[in-house]
Amino acid sequence: MTTAPPALRVEHLAVRYGPRVALQAVDLRVEPGEFLALTGPNGSGKSTLLRTILGFLPAAEGSVEVFGTPVAAMSVRERARRVAWVPQSEPERDDVPLLQYVLYGRYPFQGPLDRDTEQDRTLALRILSEVGLADRAEDGILSISGGERQRAILARALAQQTPLLLLDEPTTHLDIAHQIDLLTRVRSLARTRGVTVLAALHDLNLAARYADRIVVLSRGRRVADGSPQDVLSVDLLARVWGVDADLAVDSRTGLPYLLAKRLVVERAPAAGTIAPGPVHVVGGGGAAAPVLRALVDAGFRVTAGALHLLDTDAETAEALGVVAAVEAPFAPLGEEVRTRHRVLLAEARTIVVAPFAVGPSNLANLEDVRPLVPRVPTFLMAVPPSRTIEFAGGAATILREALVAEGAVPVEGPAEVVAAVERVLATPTLPTSGSGSPER
Repeated sequence: MTTAPPALRVEHLAVRYGPRVALQAVDLRVEPGEFLALTGPNGSGKSTLLRTILGFLPAAEGSVEVFGTPVAAMSVRERARRVAWVPQSEPERDDVPLLQYVLYGRYPFQGPLDRDTEQDRTLALRILSEVGLADRAEDGILSISGGERQRAILARALAQQTPLLLLDEPTTHLDIAHQIDLLTRVRSLARTRGVTVLAALHDLNLAARYADRIVVLSRGRRVADGSPQDVLSVDLLARVWGVDADLAVDSRTGLPYLLAKRLVVERAPAAGTIAPGPVHVVGGGGAAAPVLRALVDAGFRVTAGALHLLDTDAETAEALGVVAAVEAPFAPLGEEVRTRHRVLLAEARTIVVAPFAVGPSNLANLEDVRPLVPRVPTFLMAVPPSRTIEFAGGAATILREALVAEGAVPVEGPAEVVAAVERVLATPTLPTSGSGSPER
């Protein structure tokens, strides 16, 4: 009796970018129908591993097999019949109707001159219904929200009807409601259809909530592999992420979750120096990470908030030693966190608002910035054309417009933010008025 091969087998895999080693001696086995979360700090090798499995990158050593066949031996069309891919984001494209966009997933099964069949269209419509987009079938892909677009990308991947689904940070730039919605749908695929899922996720708590198994990469090596209960630990977060945390258990699900507290090794300015600032950055979902790095690299004292624990921006703040007001995962911003956030805002000499996705859970961030705009220089970063950030029924758009009307200055990217902040902080702080607020 022969044993069926695993959905994915990775053996002693090494991948290099020139002289730099991106992955080293990675072994991994994923069984059919399993949902595996791949996590680790930025630069740990998650995306590199996914791209090597897809055949986009060559292995320097070792091998990758999908259902018993070496990836290196497959044609592009054959790989597309076995493995579907949901990237973090996609470049701007033609504004094709969603139905046509999902039908792109049928191309691996068509000849060069073949047209979509009635069966293809029926399948695409059923998948659109499954991801909650049946009523948007004729709408253009560029006309829908960011959360809907991510579901459309998932629908296109599902149209390939592959037994293996790979996702690279699928929740990036989505608010909490859309993160939960997307991962619930993906988990249902694994449960009801036996689809094998390998998803790179930044958020350990999301990984624990949805995955059967978690694999942690650090500096290109596998450092943990097991169930959420076995992998999530205070020691893991300290060793891999350099963060001190508390471990708790959700009474409803019995699943563990981590509550980050502070960096294990605190960063401090050189003796006898005080960096200019503070500059307070309002963000979430990874939207603030580039400007946080740019400001810290430029030598400013930086604060951030209000963020959710293990959100990409919260991870970035922790890695950079940025003080932040932080809320528990998935929760609306509570009064205690909002009070902490208001303190950081009040201490700031200038405020930067990143183009973060805004839903009911974090709308309070914009509400708390608004009263400060008339007296604290505030910069509002532009929203990239391909990104949708309004998930609060129009309230976020109204608040962003109000910030500009009351004096916030629109800026483009991190470089322009740094230049604007340098101009502000080059001006000496003026004496305070009787109310304790700086006079400007």
